[in-house]
Amino acid sequence: MSDLRAIYFRVRRYLYFLLSLYVLGWGFTAHKPIFAGLVLGTACSLFNLWLMVRKTDKFGDAVMKGKKVRSLGSFNRMATAALAAIIALKYPEQFHLISVVVGLMTSYIVIMIDFLKQAFLRK
Repeated sequence: MSDLRAIYFRVRRYLYFLLSLYVLGWGFTAHKPIFAGLVLGTACSLFNLWLMVRKTDKFGDAVMKGKKVRSLGSFNRMATAALAAIIALKYPEQFHLISVVVGLMTSYIVIMIDFLKQAFLRK
C-alpha cells in the first residue's frame, strides 16, 4: 500500500470518529445548527480528501506511463466547498456558517495532527 493510501485510511478513520461525535452532539445538545454545520463541512471535507487522493493516484499513474494530466481536480474541490457554503447561507437556521467553514478545514487539521503524531512516533 502506498504511503498516500495509508495516510488516507488513517485520516478517514479519524474523520469518521469526529463525524460520529458531531452527530452525537447534534442529537443530544441544544446547539443543533453548530453541530449540523460541522457535520456538513466535515462530510464535504472527507469527500474532498477522497477526490484529492483519487486524482493524485491517477496523476501518479499517468506520470509513470508518460501521459499528460489535465488537472488534480481543484475546481471540483472548490465547487464542493462552495456548495456547502451556499447550503449554510440558504438555511441559516439549520446550519451555522462558521461551523461549516471549520468542518471544511477539518481534514487538513487532522492531516497535520496525524503527520506530527507519525513524525514523533518514528523517533
